[in-house]
Amino acid sequence: MVINEEASMPRSGIREMLGELCYGTGLLHVLQLGRAWLRRDLRILAYHRVLDLRDPNAFAFDLDLVSTSAAGLREQMQLLRRRFCPMSLGDVVAALDAGTRLPTNAVVVTFDDGYDDNYRVAYPILRELGVPATFFVSTNHIDSGRPFAYDWLMYMILHAPVRRLALPEVGLDVPMPFLRAERRQLASRVLRRMKGLDDAIQSSLISRLEHEWQMPREAGHPDCRPMSWDALREMRAAGFEIGSHGVRHCMLAQLPPAQLEAELVDSRNALERELGAPATLLSYPVGGDLAFDARVMEATMAAGYRAACSYICGTNRQFALNRYALNRLPVERAMGTGWFAAMLTLPELMGYPTVGRIGMVGQEAACSY
Repeated sequence: MVINEEASMPRSGIREMLGELCYGTGLLHVLQLGRAWLRRDLRILAYHRVLDLRDPNAFAFDLDLVSTSAAGLREQMQLLRRRFCPMSLGDVVAALDAGTRLPTNAVVVTFDDGYDDNYRVAYPILRELGVPATFFVSTNHIDSGRPFAYDWLMYMILHAPVRRLALPEVGLDVPMPFLRAERRQLASRVLRRMKGLDDAIQSSLISRLEHEWQMPREAGHPDCRPMSWDALREMRAAGFEIGSHGVRHCMLAQLPPAQLEAELVDSRNALERELGAPATLLSYPVGGDLAFDARVMEATMAAGYRAACSYICGTNRQFALNRYALNRLPVERAMGTGWFAAMLTLPELMGYPTVGRIGMVGQEAACSY
């Protein structure tokens, strides 16, 4: 997705206009009835952060990870309750195990990463409205309270007092822009290229910049904190599901076998130890087609998980879905209520493009997190 940083909200184009038109005229209800008759599939919504940004241009981290505002989430969840059938992912898995049909218009709500705004902002709204949700967290960040490495890379590029950005690992050696908007575009470009690299190279690149620019991640930042175990225990006690997003938010397909197993098993063990309940649900970190493959899915099954979500855009046909490669529908900051409703009604037309393979360093991906 391309962010327009000269306005308070990104431009959204034809999909928003069509969505608002169909929503306003009532056409979406008719289309929803027709689609439900023709095709029974599972929709899984994917959120990251829920924040009210007074000035998006001044935000110190990645705007692409802000899915909606508090008011936006409330309106979306109210629509979900009126027109669809919200389910927990655990209940979906139970239905698959039993061989029973999912309800018409079944929708699952998920959140990735474990930012503290999920607890402060999203959780109270979901609890009030009675909408189930699954929160996927990276356990090392819950333990340490440190920002994610990708978040910190964005922060460093936005704030580093340097004149040049030299990153031979991703084939970049360019002047550091002066304007915040241009730095944000450059940081997004770096992130896209990095995700085609080996995990060890990614980690080394970020650590090198922390040292060279004297911007250690351990310092943290109030606008980018993970949840705490106490918060997760409260959410779990209130009936919300907590799933694994790995230990260190690594791209699992980039790891050798021993590290892959450790990411899956250690995160599951930490969740079960801290929350006192089985951890059987996983979301692949980053989640695009470079982030998981057949080897990762086999390891996920062997580690005891019952289902796993990707970040590949799409829905899941009930009798043809792969429970270890579940597609999701990303919710993005540009979406008004009409576009959101249209995406749920006609996801093939109104959703974001499927994540593309990066391949060689220097090629660009469509949309990945």
